Amino acid sequence: MTSANVNSPDAIEFFFDCSSPWTYLAFRNIQPLATQHGIAINWRPVLVGGIFNTVNQRMYAGREDVDSPRNRYQLKDLQDCAHQAGVQIAFPPKVFPVNSVKAMRGCLWLAQDPSHKAQLLPFIEATFAAYFTLEADISQDDVLAEICQKNGIAVDAFLAGIALPDTKAQLKANTDEAIARGAFGVPTFFIGSDMYFGNDRLSLAIQAATKLPAAT
Repeated sequence: MTSANVNSPDAIEFFFDCSSPWTYLAFRNIQPLATQHGIAINWRPVLVGGIFNTVNQRMYAGREDVDSPRNRYQLKDLQDCAHQAGVQIAFPPKVFPVNSVKAMRGCLWLAQDPSHKAQLLPFIEATFAAYFTLEADISQDDVLAEICQKNGIAVDAFLAGIALPDTKAQLKANTDEAIARGAFGVPTFFIGSDMYFGNDRLSLAIQAATKLPAAT
């Protein structure tokens, strides 16, 4: 799997939240593309609810009429794209929207701790799958503990890590940074200052990244 490399000029910054189904698809789809083109990914956990509350509150109104023609089509489109990506998605899950703050702090804690970086991508994948495939409530400590146990992460260390003031502050800082740079949802990708939004813009992001000068 592709690892983060924040010092590479051709790195794609991937701003994500595990409560987003389209981000689950992008998470799956971006990795083989990045590997194919030798592009590093800098995984940037955020809280998409914080982004919506600040710059995209109309998102909530768009969810109200689930039986509107637009929403019916989006659900079909999601399932079509999930089938293409080999991902099983139950949407909306039993708990929707879900409070993903603990899960996203967990992603951040794993990414920042050198001894746990190898467990970051398996944890992200397992968290997405727990919510969208198994329909588990990823806001609950017992659900996160089970994900940790299955991926060789010490539960006590994880729970302590996500409670650290620095972890909480960094997740907020990531979210604020995404907003300041123009993000209005997830998945959002940056190549330098160039922003791309959505699973369907992955090819454009990859194309932009491959045109940047190689690291020296």
